[in-house]
Formats: sequence, structure tokens, C-alpha cells
Amino acid sequence: MCEADSRRIVVGNIHVLFNPKRGDVKLGQVRMLLEKAYDLSEKWGNIPILLMGDFNCTPESGIYKFLSTSKLNIAEHDRSGLSGQEKNQSAPFGLLKLLNFGWTDKELRNATGSSNCTILKHPLKLHSSYATVKGTNPRTRGSYGEPLATTYHSKFLGTVDYIWYSAGVTPTKVLDTLPSDTLLRIGGLPCKDLGSDHLPLVAEFAFTESGRSKADDLCLPVKKDDNEEE
Repeated sequence: MCEADSRRIVVGNIHVLFNPKRGDVKLGQVRMLLEKAYDLSEKWGNIPILLMGDFNCTPESGIYKFLSTSKLNIAEHDRSGLSGQEKNQSAPFGLLKLLNFGWTDKELRNATGSSNCTILKHPLKLHSSYATVKGTNPRTRGSYGEPLATTYHSKFLGTVDYIWYSAGVTPTKVLDTLPSDTLLRIGGLPCKDLGSDHLPLVAEFAFTESGRSKADDLCLPVKKDDNEEE
């Protein structure tokens, strides 16, 4: 067997809860997916990971930030806006220390797995395929490099679908999505030519030689010192 034939990869798919007001449940579902993918990757020798699906969060959201930066202080976010599908998902920087978004113990457990945790981490160092492979059409790509829209129905027009990858693979091509103005002319999905309310995302990957290192625990305890920086 040649080296290429022996390569392995963890592939995961998810459909996160839609309800925009239940950011605690959404974040908890994403956290559990990342934990399981990490465990499987570790079991098979730190092999690369691909995670894709309907994450039901926008590129401007706290959940997207958690996925892309590996860390999130949920105390800075309103639970009902954590996915970005509702307005006011975060506070202006100058007001962060003045506001208390009132997460209950149950909501904290849903989101982080512990009622004593507000700073959540994951160890995967993920990147978005579409944000990595830069688009050239301003009618299809937004400021984050993601498609302007991956779904269009009566309650929402925007981007909630992603293909995330870890070290060990890299995207070489992606399939561009329809421009949002074209979707608006169509009037919603599904339609006669598109049988789903989501647009297909496609990415081509190549294996790389880079590996990934282990990281800290998934969750940190609540900070006691208000002057301490993250």
C-alpha cells in the first residue's frame, strides 16, 4: 500500500438547531461535535479533520468566532443572539464590562458543559474552506470571505453553511455560490431548479505535511479578577 492510500481523515457533518434564540443549545451542539472529532482524530494519530454542514450561525456571530478562533467568552454575548441570526448578538466593546447578559446555570451547562464556565475553548485550529480560497466575485462573497448567502427561505437570507478543516489538509478549489441578487430574483428556495432551501457547498482538498499540536482544556473556569486580560 502506498503512503497516499494509507492516509486517513475524520469527516463530520452537523445540522445545528435553527431557533435563533437558543444560542446556548447551538453552541453546545457545536462544542460536542468538536469534542467528538478531536477524540477520533487523537485515536487515529492526530489525523486531519473536515467538519461541514448547516451550523445555523452567520460569519459575524459568536459561534463562528468560536469555530474560527478556538475561543469564546460567552459572557460578552446575548444567548438569543449568539448565532447572528438575530440582531444585537454582542455588545459594543466599551460596554462589555457594564452589561450582564444573564446566562442561567442551565444555559451555561447547555453551552459549555459546566455552570461555572464562561470562557470556552476548543483545540482544533479550524479554518473555513471558502474563507481560505479567496473569491473574486463581490456578488457572491462577503467581508469574511464566506458566501453572501447559502440559504434563502421565508425566515432568513444569508450564510449558515460551512466546510471547516484542520491542519493536515488544505482546500485547493471551492464551488462558487449563486449571487444573493439572483436568489432574490428567484424569490426563495427551494424552487423549480433547486430542490433544497440551501445551496450546495463543494471543496477540493489536498493532504499536507503539517500536523497539529495538542491544546489546553476545552473549558476554562470563570475568571475572578475583572482586571485580568484573556
